[in-house]
Amino acid sequence: MITNPISAMISFTCDYNEGCHPAILERLAATNLEQEPGYGDDRFTAEARAKIRQAVGCDSADVFLLTGGTQTNAIVIDSLLHSYEGAIAADTGHIAVHEAGAIEMCRHKVLTLPGREGKISAEELSGYLSAFHADASAAHMVQPGLVYISYPTEYGTIYSREELEQLHAVCLREHLPLFVDGARLGYGLACDAADIDLPQLARLCDVFYIGGTKVGALCGEAVVFPQGNAPRHFFTSVKQHGGLLAKGRLLGLQFATLFTDGLYERLSRHAIAMAMRLKAVFERAGIPFFIDSPTNQQFPILSPSHRRLLDGLVLYETWQQLPDGRCVARFATSWATTQAQIDTLASLLSPRTI
Repeated sequence: MITNPISAMISFTCDYNEGCHPAILERLAATNLEQEPGYGDDRFTAEARAKIRQAVGCDSADVFLLTGGTQTNAIVIDSLLHSYEGAIAADTGHIAVHEAGAIEMCRHKVLTLPGREGKISAEELSGYLSAFHADASAAHMVQPGLVYISYPTEYGTIYSREELEQLHAVCLREHLPLFVDGARLGYGLACDAADIDLPQLARLCDVFYIGGTKVGALCGEAVVFPQGNAPRHFFTSVKQHGGLLAKGRLLGLQFATLFTDGLYERLSRHAIAMAMRLKAVFERAGIPFFIDSPTNQQFPILSPSHRRLLDGLVLYETWQQLPDGRCVARFATSWATTQAQIDTLASLLSPRTI
């Protein structure tokens, strides 16, 4: 639920409040009247694919550009699964909670495991699979067909390299693809707690995507099959699902720009720097956190008095109501968050005000 949608001065509701980085707008305008073929056969998409392959360190990677996260999750999962298979995810995973049953609409059940700080562990995954295969009724049940995780998670946490290696090992042993939702991937890789980079991530999963919508683009997600392992006729599957953009140049140009001169990394680092300043504001005000997030999503626990201070002046999301009347709120910074916005929040929550 978004709090106080009217007459707010500043917004921390999500990381795609703004349009796109000016460099993208400038290049869109400069190339607007150039004629290019459609459906991703344009020179901008070719440039984007080449730059993404270089960034992930996989010359043979299959790269596909789609428009949004829910669409991307649904298409990738449906293309990898048989009709009788489901996707394993944390019970707090995006596909299990915030995608309106998009995966189930594609005939695939989301098989949830208890999430800890938004993550599933290799031990829990292995135990679940062992119990499933030992069940005499397994043939009558939805078969586990892939493992879905997000980096960062819905709670702003990230998997360590060791955790990813362990998950990947279980998936290899069980012949299950590991799919990483990277809608906020830039913000995960840019945080101080991250101990992996893009090439390492590519080595530790079967498919992932690089989110553009939340990291400086107007729209767009870049799906990467690192080893050239895209399902047969994936392009046709994208079209069948209504995900093939006729003016593919729009997506190609944006990713080509984001992956020029380290722009994607710079935008991601900026959001993290703003998030740490945001975190410090809450700490100085004596406001506790629901979870310790190293990324651009922060989850302070607000009292009714804190909420009254912010009412009508600051937008944020109510994440969870607590029995004592307080609430877990989500504040998200982005590539476009300014120091002035942080300062405004700080003035509202200063000890003098409280």
